[in-house]
Amino acid sequence: MEANTRSTGRLPAAFLTPGSSSFMDFLSAHSPDLLPGNRKLPDGIVEAPHGTTIVATTFPGGVVLAGDRRATMGNMIAQRDIEKVFPADEYSAVGIAGTAGLAVEMVKLFQLELEHFEKVEGAQLSLEGKANRLSTMIRGNLGMAMQGLAVVPLFAGFDLDRERGRIFSYDVTGGRSEEHGYAATGSGSLFARGAMKKLYRDDLTEQQATTLVVQALYDAADDDSATGGPDVARRIYPIVTVITEDGFRRLTDAESSDIARSILERRLEQPDGPRAALL
Repeated sequence: MEANTRSTGRLPAAFLTPGSSSFMDFLSAHSPDLLPGNRKLPDGIVEAPHGTTIVATTFPGGVVLAGDRRATMGNMIAQRDIEKVFPADEYSAVGIAGTAGLAVEMVKLFQLELEHFEKVEGAQLSLEGKANRLSTMIRGNLGMAMQGLAVVPLFAGFDLDRERGRIFSYDVTGGRSEEHGYAATGSGSLFARGAMKKLYRDDLTEQQATTLVVQALYDAADDDSATGGPDVARRIYPIVTVITEDGFRRLTDAESSDIARSILERRLEQPDGPRAALL
C-alpha cells in the first residue's frame, strides 16, 4: 500500500486513523490484496522451489538456530546457497521450511509486523506474543498450503522476562508448540532430530551448541536428498545464528566453515565412530 501525496500533499485517511498496533490488521482493513494468503492462484498443485532443513537447540545462555542452504523443486536442486534463517528482531529469529519464495515474503512481513508494533506501542512484544503473531500469519496462508505452497517455519529467541532461550514450532494450520531442548523442521527433520537427541545436553556451551546444529544438518543431508550438506568445493556452509541476552548474532562464513570442516575431518577419521565425541 503506497501513500500518494502528489495531489493534495496529505496522507490518505487510512494512515492517519488510530487503530490496531498490528500491521497485519492494517493491511487487512485497507489493502487485503497485499497479504500473501489472499492472492488468487491457478487451480491444482503449484510447483515452486522448497527449502529445508531448519534446526534449533537451547543452551544455558540462549538459543542457536541454523539451516542448510539447499532449495529443491521436485527432484531437482533449484538453488544451492539459499538463505533460510533471518533475524525477526533484535532478540529473535525465524528459520523457513516450505515454499521458499512465499516463506521469505512472510518473514519480511513478520519483521515489519514486529517493527510496526514497537513503533506504535513504544515497547517490544514479548517472545510469547511474537510467536502468536507468527502463528496468525501461518494460519492466514492455509489456502495456499492446501495448494502445495505450505510454509512451516521454526521460531526461536531469547526471552528477556524468563532469561533463557526458547523454541517454537508450527504446523500448516498455524498450530504452535513450544519445543524443549531442541527442534527441527523440514524434510530432513527426522534425521536431524535423531542426531540432536543423542548429542543434546542441557549444559552445552555456545560452541558445543553451534557444533551440534551443524552436525545435525550434516546427518540430515546424509539421508535426505533435499538437505544440502557443507559444500567445501563451493564454500557453501550452513547458516548458524546465536541469540543471547546480547541479541542476535550470525556466525561469519569463516566460523561456520571451521565448524563444518572439523566435523568433516572427524568423519573421515571415524566414519562409523561415536558421534558424541564431536562435542
